[in-house]
Parts: sequence; C-alpha cells; structure tokens
Amino acid sequence: MSAQPTSLVVHINGWPGTGKLTIARHLAERLGARLADNHTLINPAEALFARSDPLYRSLRSAVRASVFEHLAMASFKQSFVFTDALSDDVADTRAFEDCAELARERGARFVAVVVDCDVAENLKRLTRAGRSKLHKLTDPDVLLGLRGRHRLLRGSSDQLIEIDVTALGADAAAEAIAARIADPSAVR
Repeated sequence: MSAQPTSLVVHINGWPGTGKLTIARHLAERLGARLADNHTLINPAEALFARSDPLYRSLRSAVRASVFEHLAMASFKQSFVFTDALSDDVADTRAFEDCAELARERGARFVAVVVDCDVAENLKRLTRAGRSKLHKLTDPDVLLGLRGRHRLLRGSSDQLIEIDVTALGADAAAEAIAARIADPSAVR
C-alpha cells in the first residue's frame, strides 16, 4: 500500500464573479492550507502598469514565477489553495499546469475544482460592491463574451470536483468541496 501524500494543492477555477475567492478562503481554513488567489499574483502588475504596457505582462510573469519557486520550497506538510479564471485555451492550460507541476514537485495530491453558476447569478455577483477595489472584473459584457466564446478549463488532476454554486453560499460550497476531498471515492 502506498503512502498518502501529506499535502494538497487545490486549484479552484471558475468564471469571474462565481465566488471563487470567498469559497477558497473558507476551504483553506478548513484544510489548514495557505491561499494564493489569482489577484494576489497579478495585482502588483495591475497596480503599477496598464495592461497594454509590456511591463505589465513582464512583472505579472516574474511575480508568478517567484511565488511558485518559493512554494516549491515550502514545508512538504503545507497545503495550498489557488484560484483562477481559466478557459480552454493554450495560455490558460499552461497556467493550470504550473499548479499541477507544483503538486508533482511537492509529492502532493492535486485537486482541480471547477465552480460555476447560472449566467443570471454570475452577472449579479460580478457587479457586487467592492469587486472593483480589488481590481476584479466588473464588466458584464466582458463576462458574457468569455462565457460565450470559451469553456471553463478542466485540466488533468488526481481528482476533479465540479460544483454548481448558483444556490450555494461560499461556506456551504467549501464544506461540500472539503467533504469530496476527504473522501475522493464518494459519489459526486
């Protein structure tokens, strides 16, 4: 019988405004994990440069690379929860693979979580107060364009959890995800 990994790398993926960060906060607390949400990784570039400035992409890449380099050196007992809004394109697949590679390097179990909700609920959540202060997407037309042209990425992982959060609060969603992580053989 092989030993179970001592840590987890959990990647939560969903459209902007589905509640990923709030769910991730609750989940990280339940798992005793550290949270590395996508805005923690991109906001330094967002604060200093316009997205059209080449220095924006350069800084964003450098911050992400440095964070992943340091996480690879963290205690092997430490678990991590990531959030992203990744679709079915090549660049997003590479970003997802960074998390998969981190899990492999650490000997951790890699859990991919895809959260989604219906469009009306997504639009309502997208425009909630406070999102723009965190440099989060708030433009309904951009969200509708993304949802119309792309599909949420479901990359390769040790365990895939898909959850519809239309009628679920963040704490209930985190509880359901934690239960599935704890018992990967349970019926989804």
